Amino acid sequence: MTKDQSANLLIIVTSFASLEDAKKMAHQLIESRMAACVQIQEGIHSIYRWEGKLCEENEVLLSAKTVTDKWMDISNYIKSHHPYDLPEVVAYAPEKYEVLYGKWVQAEVK
Repeated sequence: MTKDQSANLLIIVTSFASLEDAKKMAHQLIESRMAACVQIQEGIHSIYRWEGKLCEENEVLLSAKTVTDKWMDISNYIKSHHPYDLPEVVAYAPEKYEVLYGKWVQAEVK
């Protein structure tokens, strides 16, 4: 891993009601170089409370691979372009990752 904390890997997760919306966001994140890779997983079953009501929905999960110094850009972009009123925007920083993969992600988002 690199010593530069701003270039450490970050995995940003959000969910969508449709595959089409997730694909649209994925393409936008890649084309704008905010993410190096985006994975989309269908078949997520979400149970949550929204405005006092218990909800159960099928959703699509989007995971974007980026670096920590892109957090604010990608977070703000997702919030302003997401169809949900309050989208999930969660980031995970992997403690360990393969060095060459990390360098590839950094190169793709610079």
